Amino acid sequence: MYNIPYYKADDEREVIDFMNSHPFAIITGVDSNHHPVATHVPVLIEEREEKLFLLAHIAKQTDHYKALFQNPDVLVIFSGAHAYVSASWYKNQQQASTWNYQAVHAKGKLKFLNEDGLLDLLHRLTAHFEDNASSPSLVEHLSGDYVSGLTKAIVAFEIEVTEIAHIFKLSQNRDKESYANIINHLSDGDSEAQALALVMQKRGQR
Repeated sequence: MYNIPYYKADDEREVIDFMNSHPFAIITGVDSNHHPVATHVPVLIEEREEKLFLLAHIAKQTDHYKALFQNPDVLVIFSGAHAYVSASWYKNQQQASTWNYQAVHAKGKLKFLNEDGLLDLLHRLTAHFEDNASSPSLVEHLSGDYVSGLTKAIVAFEIEVTEIAHIFKLSQNRDKESYANIINHLSDGDSEAQALALVMQKRGQR
């Protein structure tokens, strides 16, 4: 990961908050033959006894399930809004253009859960993302036969995070005038650029 000191969060809490705000992550690993795999899943982030855990589920009988079963070492990637930043927006325009983005890489060991663990996770995942206690789509409102069939096709897991790296590349190295110009131009861009502009604006107000 690109590792420059001034492209860092102010504290660890900011990194975890970012992960919680961008829970649709990419889990990567390699199988016993060193063949790389990756899958995209929504994750729950849990803090227990000063340790960080990531919980999710995947389908069985897939290349990523087989690889993760064979090799529990994984890298989980969380990413946010990103956008091109033109050097023409800088006070000194005779420099290289760049790309602003935020990303967190979490390395850890994956452990598959039993059926009870899977059911518990399904309840928690649905409740968290539905965010509506009366939603008819909560697991407890689904038929037993449907849930039974579903659980036969998927498996839950948790990852104990052993290492976290991050980069919040948000033009922190630019002078105030250039920083403001970048925000103004991004605000006129697409939805990704506008989202990044809001992040930079909040950071600039600290």
